[in-house]
Amino acid sequence: MTEFLPLIGFVFFGLFSPGPNVILITASGARFGFQRTISHIIGVVLGVGVIAAVTGIGIGALLTAQPALGLALRIIASVWILWMAYNLWRAEPAKTTETDKPFTITEAVLFQWINPKVWAVAISATAYVASLPPIQQAITLAISFSTINLGVCIFWAVAGSVLSYLLTNPVAWRIFMRIMALALVGFSALLFL
Repeated sequence: MTEFLPLIGFVFFGLFSPGPNVILITASGARFGFQRTISHIIGVVLGVGVIAAVTGIGIGALLTAQPALGLALRIIASVWILWMAYNLWRAEPAKTTETDKPFTITEAVLFQWINPKVWAVAISATAYVASLPPIQQAITLAISFSTINLGVCIFWAVAGSVLSYLLTNPVAWRIFMRIMALALVGFSALLFL
């Protein structure tokens, strides 16, 4: 277990720091509450585990070796992140229409495939398990990422839910959602630096 402490620390800080998942889960917790954000959390946890596993068996090396694939991933991710930022910018506090809902499990899992931060952390984390055979790398990374990310997602969803108690004023709500939207726009721009 102690040989994996550096991996655990790296994955924790990589996933806990602000990025698309943290921003979206915090905003979802504030907007829909913790309970309605659970599907989003489950999807992120599953999706991140899958990304970590496929990175461990070599997909990460392929992305690193093929810059065109990495560029395509960044372009797709940027467009999707900007779309989400646009929706956060326009979000109304009391709007509960059929189209206004948190991510489903499937949507959250699929988002991980174009989430460049998850790919970057997963690719970097392979250095901590490089001495293991590929299948063990995949299993170790998947378990580490999913387990740690469950705690991270719960923390940010609860933080968003608690924050919603401070956002009872429509102006405060709009300011918060626009800050979250601008954070996503900023992250989208960082993809190309």
